[in-house]
Amino acid sequence: MARQKKLLRDNYHQARWDESIIFEMSVPGERGVLVPLACKDVVSQVGDGVSAIPTNLRRKKTPALPEINQMRVNRHFYHLSQETLGTDVTLGISEGTCTMKYSPKVQEHMAARHPGIVNVHPLQDPDTMQGVLEIYYQVEQFLKEISGMDAFSLQPGGGAHGVYANASMIRAYHRARGDNKRTEIITTMFSHPCDAATPNTAGFKVITLMPDESGYPDLEAMKAALSERTAGIMITNPEDTGIYNPRIEEYVKAAHSVGAICSYDQANANGMLGIHRAREAGFDMVHFNLHKTFSAPHGCMGPATGAIGVKEFLKPFLPVPRVEFDGQKYILNSNYPESIGKVRSYFGNTNVVLKAYMWIMQHGAEGLKEAAICSVLNNQYFMKKIAAIPGVVIWYAKGKRRLEQVRYSWEKLKQDTGAGTDDVNKRIVDFGIEHYWTSHHPWVVPEPFTLEPCESYNKEDLDEYIEVLQQISKEAYADANFVKTAPHKAASHRPTHEAIDDAELIAVTWRQYQKKKGKK
Repeated sequence: MARQKKLLRDNYHQARWDESIIFEMSVPGERGVLVPLACKDVVSQVGDGVSAIPTNLRRKKTPALPEINQMRVNRHFYHLSQETLGTDVTLGISEGTCTMKYSPKVQEHMAARHPGIVNVHPLQDPDTMQGVLEIYYQVEQFLKEISGMDAFSLQPGGGAHGVYANASMIRAYHRARGDNKRTEIITTMFSHPCDAATPNTAGFKVITLMPDESGYPDLEAMKAALSERTAGIMITNPEDTGIYNPRIEEYVKAAHSVGAICSYDQANANGMLGIHRAREAGFDMVHFNLHKTFSAPHGCMGPATGAIGVKEFLKPFLPVPRVEFDGQKYILNSNYPESIGKVRSYFGNTNVVLKAYMWIMQHGAEGLKEAAICSVLNNQYFMKKIAAIPGVVIWYAKGKRRLEQVRYSWEKLKQDTGAGTDDVNKRIVDFGIEHYWTSHHPWVVPEPFTLEPCESYNKEDLDEYIEVLQQISKEAYADANFVKTAPHKAASHRPTHEAIDDAELIAVTWRQYQKKKGKK
């Protein structure tokens, strides 16, 4: 009989360098690269570069950069990389709702870094970047087919940015009709928080629906909240619990009955590609995260794209410029008088759009559907195994399936041992797995943890993750203090909320740190 492969990395130990920050490593006079001044021939042709900068934009003094040689800089950043757990290093299952799926490396090395992409400037003549504009145009056509919408913009720089643009279009649509009394947006507790935050930022009053015993937003409560003041609903389905609302059309019909616009947050559409479309559910607008569902690495504070799609009657309000094809060439068209205007510089994050284009082309229609089926299948297997771990509880819709993710709870573990989700989250990194996503605040589900295996991970990956959670559960019931004092073998320490919440202790720049240090 073949020996079962060991999956639990209980001998794992992450590098933990006793590393100063790079400013503290600075040695006056030490140099890495000496950048030469422009030679006389260059100066005679184009100037010295500095003189062309307006006086009011020039620094008063040289920036206080660390002085350090190349070898030490290289070593320093390699050390930091060894103290990091990310998608290419460990299992990204941890980041439920954020979808840390595999991003094929051919997209990065053969396309996104190609000179024909990186050397394009967004202000150059559109006639000289027809290839880039064609990619934008084709991705819009793909997303129209996937969602059933009639037009898309790929300009927003992230998911919340896309939802904000949708809220702005809702406002513009009603104002264009002379209807200024619509000041309210309805969302749900387990929709992505940006579905409440961004319309609030756009000036709307936000009404949040709480879930019923099945985990669905209460339909009767929504009907009671609807009025002539309702501008729209902004809702995620399935919500962050992974529960799909099969009655979603009733919510949409109710909103339409009072003249509201219905916006579908499909930032995480991994369980529905090729299976379910926003149009058939009755929605008027939608947004996708290209950096989640369509494989580009998760944006966070970096490159991302919140693709926004609308039905024909909302097309005039989309951001400009729009990439269009006139039958002969691709153009940037800003001739939309009712547009909400630009929502970011230029026309979007091209490298993210390119990766989504490649991913969709590699899969084709059938491949996208298969990815969705695999995502749901992985999650069903995962849920069945995790539900059997002592200390785990799954709230709402008992006995019913979820789609692409589940919001689990360590509520029973906390009651039984005193070790809760924050403790498990610290211990999990001792097995070489990045910390998991709990949930947005407030914690409606107590002691939450939210996992999403999507389609990228095989059964061995899932089993490894399950074994880690089983091991931590055993440890908590045997010696809760061991779990509560974790991590033990990771680079990270156990931060306290005081260090995060106290403004007097936070320093995000070296200059700020020096100022605060000087106070003490």
